[in-house]
Amino acid sequence: MDLLYISNNIDEVKKADEIGIDFIFIDLEINGKKERQRGLDTFISNHNIEDIKEIRKVLKKAKLLVRINPIGNNSKKEIDKVIEYGADVIMLPMFKTKEEVEKFVSYIDGRVKVCLLLETATAFFRIDDILSVKGIDYIHIGLNDLHLSLGLDFMFECLIGDLMEHLIQKIKKKEIKFGIGGIARMGEGELSSEIILKEHVRLGSEMVILSRTFRDGSKEISEEIQKIRDEYNKDLKLSRVQLIDNKKNMDKIINRIAFKRRLNNVL
Repeated sequence: MDLLYISNNIDEVKKADEIGIDFIFIDLEINGKKERQRGLDTFISNHNIEDIKEIRKVLKKAKLLVRINPIGNNSKKEIDKVIEYGADVIMLPMFKTKEEVEKFVSYIDGRVKVCLLLETATAFFRIDDILSVKGIDYIHIGLNDLHLSLGLDFMFECLIGDLMEHLIQKIKKKEIKFGIGGIARMGEGELSSEIILKEHVRLGSEMVILSRTFRDGSKEISEEIQKIRDEYNKDLKLSRVQLIDNKKNMDKIINRIAFKRRLNNVL
């Protein structure tokens, strides 16, 4: 399981690199994000393009992933600069069409790896067209904006039922490495990280973003990362029946949380 750590803090990044974080994540996305996530307890980045050069200098093992803004008039210049400054992977958010993905891939032109952040309902239902584009290296399924786009009450509602599994089977057929959402520290989260990790294993997900709880300084990050690694390796040994049981239990918990949120909204 590849772990993605969002930070532009040099000391944090050095530590994350030393303990084996797989991707350091610089987040340049600003366009439209505050409006989409207004009123939510979500991370709004203060990163800027100059951070890429500084982070690149200190990385020894981890790859540098940069999320840019959605496709627009400035995309080609932004992508060229991000590559010049040292990104290994560029992530495209909020795309809705095959044509946007084609532009993104053509602008990168094989210079670095291509990662799509699938987080709109439109892209979800146009996945066959989108997957016909050649040159996609990674797909990350962004649960926060996806659940907003679908009009759901709880981020992890995207995982209930079998729609996510249907999407993932299409991605697997293209042999594209994929990940799903984020994860809190073990023992934390409204939906426990232990349950979420087991679902990653069942679905075949190989990437996850570490939530901002890993950056609050209250616990030693190396110990927390090792807990995730240990839990994931343990889950890999579970039987199919055990993973399906976890899925059924997860769906019940998610439905219960979503119902409470709907009730609170009505009241």
